[in-house]
Amino acid sequence: MTDQLKRKLGVPLLVFYGVGIMVGAGIYVLVGAAAGAAGIYAPLAFLLAGLVALPTAASYAELSSRIPKSAGEAAYLMRAFHKPVIAQAVGLTTVVTGTIAAAVVLQGGVGYLQKLIPWDTEVLIVLMGGFLMLVAIAGVVESLALAAFFTIVEVIGLLIVSYVGLTGPTSVEWMAMPAMEAQGGLQGLAFAGILAFFAFIGFEDLVNMAEETRAPERTLPRAIFWSLGITTVLYMLVTFAAVRTVGIVALGESRQPLALVYEVATQKSAAFLAVIAVAAATNGVLAQIILAARVLFGLGENAPWLSVFTHAHPRFGTPILATVLSGVAVILAALYLPLVSLAEITSVLLLAIFASMNLALIVIKRQEPEAPYKVPAIVPWAGLILSGAAFFAALVWV
Repeated sequence: MTDQLKRKLGVPLLVFYGVGIMVGAGIYVLVGAAAGAAGIYAPLAFLLAGLVALPTAASYAELSSRIPKSAGEAAYLMRAFHKPVIAQAVGLTTVVTGTIAAAVVLQGGVGYLQKLIPWDTEVLIVLMGGFLMLVAIAGVVESLALAAFFTIVEVIGLLIVSYVGLTGPTSVEWMAMPAMEAQGGLQGLAFAGILAFFAFIGFEDLVNMAEETRAPERTLPRAIFWSLGITTVLYMLVTFAAVRTVGIVALGESRQPLALVYEVATQKSAAFLAVIAVAAATNGVLAQIILAARVLFGLGENAPWLSVFTHAHPRFGTPILATVLSGVAVILAALYLPLVSLAEITSVLLLAIFASMNLALIVIKRQEPEAPYKVPAIVPWAGLILSGAAFFAALVWV
């Protein structure tokens, strides 16, 4: 028998959760990569990426209002095509991609944490991963409240970097304002947009909180759009500050571009950004453990061989076995798997899932015209074309 998760979540916590996932640790690296490709026009690349993500986010918003279930992607495909094997395969792929993403971020977070606590990598991976697994077990409100705290820390860090970058000295490239052709042209801007697109991946995780959300048919669309909008503004702001302050070559070659922006603008150490990077990584790992557990819970509702994961803890109201499995899998992956190559494959798989979600909505709209929340029929078609194009571009890139 399937247990019921407790509906405790509203728009604010979900927005913090969504922004935290999307901002994550990626922005602390991707600014440099985008600047290397598009030069001082890198902020436009993040705007472009946000616009590319928007139709798919809108499709997720309608799908989540129609079918407010954990394991959302699997439920949507099941409603559209009535093929359990396909739905379960996509659901399990979502679990795997979330696990790999969490393991990658856990490794990166531990790297920053070692600057503060000089312990062995393996020990810190186990301790950090184990702690976050326990937080995820303790309750969804507790988990998302901690995620909200880390999101606030991340955003404060980005706003500090943006402030010093916008008020400090300007770079030679910014003063000269070279033509776009000299900065890589439209091809460079397009490539930077593809890079920046991966910084927006995460809004889809919100739909898997549906069974713990109050009035999900209204709450989830709002949370998705607010999360995407806030993240886009943050990305453009911090990227604008970066290219205004630091030379493009130095910015493109830096592995810690935001630290470089702070140091160039203030002539002071940016060591405090290591603490913020740890907070970002912690947020990302916690979010993905929560995601994987909810997908397993949702899959178990319709797949008897996964039904063991449909039990919620009587006190905490969280899917206990699914959370433990997710947490242990993340720790083991961080310890033993070749995560760099797996992360590249994961990005391609996520784009394929995005395309399939848009296709699913096209089919469902024809079968069931009425819905609690609807987007125009052209939206999923736009999402299908854009995510499909990004999929093939990423396939070539990887």
